[in-house]
Amino acid sequence: MTARTAEITRSTSESSVSLSLDLDGTGTSEISTSVPFFDHMLTAFSKHSLIDLRVQSSGDTDIDVHHTVEDTGIVLGQALRQALGDRAGIGRYGDALVPLDEALAQAVVDVSGRPYLVHSGEPAGFEFHRIGGHFTGSMVRHVFEAITMNAGITVHLRVLDGRDPHHIAEAEFKAFARAMRRAVELDPRIDGIPSTKGTL
Repeated sequence: MTARTAEITRSTSESSVSLSLDLDGTGTSEISTSVPFFDHMLTAFSKHSLIDLRVQSSGDTDIDVHHTVEDTGIVLGQALRQALGDRAGIGRYGDALVPLDEALAQAVVDVSGRPYLVHSGEPAGFEFHRIGGHFTGSMVRHVFEAITMNAGITVHLRVLDGRDPHHIAEAEFKAFARAMRRAVELDPRIDGIPSTKGTL
């Protein structure tokens, strides 16, 4: 079987990102984005998706974490797309419902080749909250936009319940991770591309 891996480096005047991943890993990670809460979210994503992930990011966080976080999401999406290759043999669809104490999030993924994000349910004011003092709640949606657009996947992500911003964000990342795990897994019963069109 061809290794389903990717390694991408992206540098701009605002950030520098080096990322590698293995879709058929065990969930090991080495994450350093210079944004501690984002490190926590990417570590959780790796652990629960079983995607091995290495990320080294830096940028103008003295201004805001926005550029570094967004650019890391872009590169993660590009790496997922590259590692998936022609998508032959994958399950294609994945869904997960994940609680974290009072928070509950649902993610549904289609590795469709068509980038689309439907994101709803975060409570009013969530987007303004600074989680861990650095990561603004609005960045959660922004990261998923960057990932989905660059990976070429469809994602429906809903917050069904929650009060604590940390718990809400973490439940979202873990639900996405679990859904991705199912969507990218190889299914021995699937012969070729899982689409009546013959391509994804």
